[in-house]
Order: sequence, then structure tokens, then C-alpha cells
Amino acid sequence: MKTRKQKIIRIALAICLFFVIAISVAFTFRNTLLQKAITRIENKIARDYDSKLSIRQASFVGFSSVELTEITLVPKDADTLFRIQNIRTSINFWQLLKGDVQLGSLELKNGYIQLVKNEHGSNYDAFLHSKEPLKKNNDRINYAETAYKILTKALNLVPTDMSVENLSLSMDNKGKKASMKLDKLRLVDEQLETSIQVTTNTFTQFWKIKGFADPRNKQADLRFFNIDTGKIRVPYIDERFNIVSGFDSIRLNVSNIDMDGNELHIDGFTSITNLMVNHPKISTKDVEIHKARFDYHFLFGSDFVALDSTSTAQLNAIKLKPFLEYSTRKDTIYEMKVTIPKMKAQDFINSLPKGLFTHFEGMEAEGNFGYTLQFLYNQNKPNALVFDSNLTKENFKITKYGEADLSKLNGSFTYRAIENGRPQRAIEVGSGNPNYTPLSAISPYLRKSVLTTEDPSFFSHRGFINEAFKQSIIKNIRTKKFSRGASTISMQLVKNVFLTREKTLSRKLEEILLVYILENNRLTSKERMLEVYFNIIEWGPNVYGIGEASQFYFQKHPSQLTLNECLFLASIVPRPKAFMWRFDDQGKLKSYADRQQDYLTNLMMRRGILESADTIYKSQPVIVTGRAKSYIRIKEEATPTIDSLFLDNLFKSVKMP
Repeated sequence: MKTRKQKIIRIALAICLFFVIAISVAFTFRNTLLQKAITRIENKIARDYDSKLSIRQASFVGFSSVELTEITLVPKDADTLFRIQNIRTSINFWQLLKGDVQLGSLELKNGYIQLVKNEHGSNYDAFLHSKEPLKKNNDRINYAETAYKILTKALNLVPTDMSVENLSLSMDNKGKKASMKLDKLRLVDEQLETSIQVTTNTFTQFWKIKGFADPRNKQADLRFFNIDTGKIRVPYIDERFNIVSGFDSIRLNVSNIDMDGNELHIDGFTSITNLMVNHPKISTKDVEIHKARFDYHFLFGSDFVALDSTSTAQLNAIKLKPFLEYSTRKDTIYEMKVTIPKMKAQDFINSLPKGLFTHFEGMEAEGNFGYTLQFLYNQNKPNALVFDSNLTKENFKITKYGEADLSKLNGSFTYRAIENGRPQRAIEVGSGNPNYTPLSAISPYLRKSVLTTEDPSFFSHRGFINEAFKQSIIKNIRTKKFSRGASTISMQLVKNVFLTREKTLSRKLEEILLVYILENNRLTSKERMLEVYFNIIEWGPNVYGIGEASQFYFQKHPSQLTLNECLFLASIVPRPKAFMWRFDDQGKLKSYADRQQDYLTNLMMRRGILESADTIYKSQPVIVTGRAKSYIRIKEEATPTIDSLFLDNLFKSVKMP
């Protein structure tokens, strides 16, 4: 027994002696190790980024502190990316033995970082496209391992104690400039504080960053706010993207970054107060959000990246439960689920961002509602796309309308189309207008043709067609652009009567909500909606409503229109002002226009909307006799010889469906 204990003691002493010798050797050659580490970094930057990192002098000071002077990074054939006069830092000795650099303390004085882009390129392009391929297992990226490795390396370069003096960051994108100057930055006892002077071509501000930072435990809780009065403005973005934005403060919290088995977990939250955004593609007014918060739980696995369903997003009083996942387990799959738990309808209305839903301001409602949205797209099975939207109501009732009074559809009102932001002539939608045509006095052929081309399921849907949305999404994903919409007659009606034609996010969101309210609260009948639609939509240059259109093209009342004339009118609804290009120089429909009408006719017959008897005179040409004829370029010698009066009388004798 004694002999065994002696052996253990001798082994322990030997191990201790080995470490003492190893530490002594490492301490003796620490400068050599440092130079090798620097050389490795310099070679990597030269190899992977075509850039030159130079350090005038590097040496250990004491046991673990390193001092570097005149550090510069210059990309090939580009402006210097950064230059630091003096850096003094302590390095974790044991990490250095493993070939990793982990900073302890940092003192930095006098330096600058500049991002420059001009007609010759930029001095940071090379660092956006690394030549080093990501490590893969079986030709697949392990998202958890890759993300954890990147985060760990990045956080190892953040010191636990830091003092920075006179450091500036500047950006110059072809004359669009912004700079941030740090006179002093301190990180002591896990508390960070700094003041930053921000200067652009349009403003100067002084920001403050303050809070908790613990890079070794991968935790932080920081606040950004303005020392001066007024909102923090975002530099560079305003000039670069023509967007004006500002906020009172931002808080960023990271509570956990942890590798649990084969999964990486990242938890925390971020919040912003009194956010203001103004951009012509968002809204014509300032969009304001009083309070927003996002509590996140990100998951990275070997073959997926996800925002877990335990995450929550809050917009004023609206709370959402989001779930997002990108997976490559078998197929490449994109999945999204969004849930708004049951909430008071009035709280929802009051929480809508000001300036984004102007037509809802002043609206009052009773009851509760909840909402769920499910989306799933399999890249290898695009036609199996899942898109389900469901809103549940509980005693929901609108008691007062805002700017958009949907009830006006039930009576006479004045309509003004908006063209390029300018209101057009007033049109009375009602019996006071001699051109107003009740639905019963419009040719059934026109009703059938327009419904077939614009919205076949108008009388059965509630404002939206899920299948149309699905096909629209599939095509937009395939073409990688917004190349197809899914607009119903209900959506077109709301857009024309209550909104403008501006292409903004605000208008589209308002359109969706107004259509839902109109269709799901039975505020008016489908027949009334269709009647108003026929009497307000544009049919040609300064031609509004079917009463004007029938006279403009054919000098007829809408009840007298033939099948061919109705097919023509239905075909120009998407682009009414371009109707003249459908005709040749002899005043006849071009072959492509004829083919479109034949296709529409056959489609209506297959669906049982038309019968063979309806197409007896289908071979007769479409002859424009009204004022529209002056828009068609017709050669003098090619004037049609067919007696249009004879044709009109002939068609009048045909029994209409």
C-alpha cells in the first residue's frame, strides 16, 4: 500500500515538474511564440484577404502583457483600413499556448478606422468575401459549431478591462460621409461607459453607451442614448438610403450564449423607445412606434437555424409569438409561424404605429380577437407551399370608423381618383350621375368576363384568396423578385375608394386590414361592392366607370355591350390607358389580343359560364366607334368598310344571358 502511494506521489511530482519546466521554457520563449502568432495572423490576412498587416514593434511587458506600436492594415491597391499608434494588452498565456489569442486588458491610444468606397471599389471588399471555405461535414455546414466558433473568437478579442483614447471611425461612400469619435472609453469591473461624437454631412450629435459587459461569460446589457436633447439619428443611413430615422434609446441584452450538446443557444432581448422612420417606400408620413421589444431565443443546430417559439415580440401593446426556422435536414425548408394571442380589439387599434395606419386613427371597436399565420416552403417541393392565415373573433364590433368610413359604400358618395398624387375630377357614385349604371343594367357578359379575369371566386371568398397568395409567393420566390400579386376585386375596391395608388408599405397594410373588416363584418353586400367597382374603376384616359367607358369605346349603354366588346373591356382593366396598342394600323385587334379573347372565351365555356349559343357572333371584329377611335392610329386607306350600325342592330337582336 505504501509503495503504491509513493508511486502516485512520484508521478504527481513529475507532472508538476513537467509543467514548471514547460512554463519556464514558454516564459523564456514567449516573445518567440508571440512573433509566431503574429506571423501566422499576417500570413492569413495576406492569403485570405489580399491585405497587409504590419506591426512595427511587438513585445511582452512583464509576464503576460504585450505592447504593439504602429499597427496598420492596408488592403491591396486601396486606402488604409486602420492605423493604431499604440496598443498595450494582456494575453491569456494558456490560450496562447493553444494558438488562440484571448485578450485580458487593453489600452489603446490614437488611432483611426476608415471605410472608403469610391469609383475604384472599397477598402473593405476583401473582408466581405473570405477565401477560406467554411468547414463542412459531409458537404454540409454545421451551423452550431460554425456560429459558436465565430462568436467565441470574436468575444476572445474583447478585453475584460479596456481603456481607449482618441479613436475615430469614419465612413465615406462616394461622398456620403459619417464619422464617430471616441475621446474615452472605459470597461472596468464589467461596467462599460463611453461618449461618442457623431458627425455627418447633415448633423452632429453626442451619444452615450453605458452598461454591463462580460465577454468571458458571453453576457452584456448595454444602453444607447443621446446626451443632447432630441432623438438619436442614425448616421450615413439617411443619405445612403434616403431614410430619416431616430429614437430615444436602444437597449441590447445578451444573457446567454451556450453550447448545449450539439445545439447553440443565444438568449437575450433588445428594445427601442420612440422610434421614428420616414421613407417614401414605407409611408408618406413619419412612422412612429412608442415602444418595441424583442425577447429572443435563437437555436443553431448542425442542420438548422431557428428563432424558437419561446421568443416574443412586442409592438406597443401588441404581443406576438414568432417562430422561424431554416432547415437543411433532408430538404431545404423555410418555416414561419406567428401568433397574436387573444387581445382587446381597441388595444390593437391603439397600438398600430402612428403614420403607418392613418386611416385607422380615431377608429373604435369592441371585443377581442386573436391571429395565427403559418408558412412553410420546401425548396425542392415548391408546389406544396403552406400558407394559412386565421383570425378568430370574440364579440368583435366596430363602433366608430376612422378616416376610412367603410359604411359610405352603401350610399351615394363622391369619388376622386388619384393620379401621381393629384386628385382627378369628381365623380358622383349614385343616381345623381347620368353615367352611373346599376349592376342589373350592366351586360351580364361584362360581369362574367371581368370576374373571370380579375376575381373568379369573388362571391365566395372573404376578401382574400389563399391559393392565389400561395401561387404568388411561389412565383415571387422562383423569380427572386415581386413579379406577381394576388389582388382581389375587394382589394382593388378598397384601394380605389379609400386609399391612394402610392406604392408604399403603409398603403398595402391598410388595404389588407380594411378589406378584412369590410368582408368579414358584412358591412355591405357583394353585389353592391361589384356595382361600385364597375362604376369607379378606370377604363381609359380620364374615363371612369362603365357608363363612360361604353360611350367612349362603342357609343352604347352598358346593357347593350356584345360578348366581344365585353371581352375587350375586361382585357384592358389591368392597363386601361394602353388600350390603343392592342389595335393595328387598320383599326383591328392585333393577333395577340385576339388570342387573349379566344383563350378567355374558351375558359369561360369550360367553366360553364358561357354556352355555345353565346358565341354565335364571336367571329365578328371589335369595332371602336366612340371617342376612343381618335387614340388609335389608323391609315386613311384602311378605314373599316363594315357598317357598324348594322352590327349594332344585329347584336341587339341576340338574347343576352
